[in-house]
Amino acid sequence: MNNYPEIQELLEQRSDLNARLKLLAYDGTPEIKENGSGKYLYIRKRVGSRVISTYVDVYSDTLYQLLLRNNVEAKELRKQIRKVEKALAEKGFTESELAPDVILNLDFARMNMKLSIYDQAVLEGVATSFPQTEDIIDNGRINGVTASDVQKILNLKHAWEFVLDQNVLQVKSDYSILCHIAKLVNEGFYTSGGRIRGVPVTIGGTSYVPPLPIETVVMENILEIISRDEEAINIAVDLCLYCMKTQIFNDGNKRAAVIFANHYLISKAGGLLVIPENHVPAFKKLLIGYYEDKDRGEIKEFLKQNCHKNFR
Repeated sequence: MNNYPEIQELLEQRSDLNARLKLLAYDGTPEIKENGSGKYLYIRKRVGSRVISTYVDVYSDTLYQLLLRNNVEAKELRKQIRKVEKALAEKGFTESELAPDVILNLDFARMNMKLSIYDQAVLEGVATSFPQTEDIIDNGRINGVTASDVQKILNLKHAWEFVLDQNVLQVKSDYSILCHIAKLVNEGFYTSGGRIRGVPVTIGGTSYVPPLPIETVVMENILEIISRDEEAINIAVDLCLYCMKTQIFNDGNKRAAVIFANHYLISKAGGLLVIPENHVPAFKKLLIGYYEDKDRGEIKEFLKQNCHKNFR
């Protein structure tokens, strides 16, 4: 398809916009209802052929202004989505259905998304419990958690929402998808979080210093990995470890690597690959050995045995 790069970019834009729409705490037109006991805020929204009102909370100016801002933002996002869909249609793009087993894997991933985000947050040293993480994912805020940790969790949600979009799952797991994931996990921390690293970095706990990545080499290496004639889980593990060791971006490499590997794995109906909380210490130890070329295949076997979840 000659328009593939443009279509791919438009699909990524649409998925990003849809993910941002889902991140809004409230989506609908705010309305105030009053009775003898006070004033209350509701959200009015059309669902199918019906218009429903959903209770939000007791009226306050702050909350009312938040509802108004969310409503304006939701309308703007939907306007941009329609614009992207029009551009897709003009380029001859038509929706295609995922294979039944990929749809099952997608549902499995969605059901496990909160736990996946929590496990990834633990790997990054985010000090939240699972209930706190769940509250941040659902409501976008929580008391007693640093703004930085809240942002990291919301960014993980945003990135997972992106890769769990049906259209994005139909796009090849290439360098451009990885860069977009990195941009999402670094949002709010780096203005160019999805660009290849151009400065030296060090990694705590190891003498390994990753060389500066070369974009064409990274692209070729990712293409080589996904072109292998191997089981999906083997390829996903190799993608994950390659991205971690190469340190392609200034930050967020482990987060981006795991989600990128899952984009590939889910698209092949291969399950999920996430390092569970109780296996994080052992994984970090193995990862240091892998960085320092002391690994003899232990980390790959560890990931397949302890971090791979299948839905069948």
